Amino acid sequence: MTPNRPYLLRAFFDWIVDNECTPHLVVDADYPAVQVPTQFVQDGQIVLNISPSAVTQFSLDNEQLSFSARFGGQPMQVYVPLRAVLAIYARENGEGTVFTADEFLEDEDDFAPDFESVDSSANYVDETPPEKPEKKKGSHLRVIK
Repeated sequence: MTPNRPYLLRAFFDWIVDNECTPHLVVDADYPAVQVPTQFVQDGQIVLNISPSAVTQFSLDNEQLSFSARFGGQPMQVYVPLRAVLAIYARENGEGTVFTADEFLEDEDDFAPDFESVDSSANYVDETPPEKPEKKKGSHLRVIK
């Protein structure tokens, strides 16, 4: 299956805009290939207003998002790989979602099983009985009066 982050990101963006709120992204500014205005980065993150009224040439696909915007009056092209997106929320009420690192694996191919190396004749049924809880044994000590 393809990662769900791009789909969730588009859905939350549309939902926030449809409800006349301002979508903001929290981005890991230290992620490779991220192009954001570094003077606004704090603690390795930047919050970007991606409202249709704040950006132009907005593009969001399954790998990246990009747009043009003005920062401190200066125009800039912003580029963010979707793996660098940490959250999307509405400025007015904080409604949105946070993405975790495991939702978008660094390289999905590294975690996919290699079906060519699997022995198809092997029986993969685990026939070992489930472990029974260990019974408490009585004390080996006796009280002598």
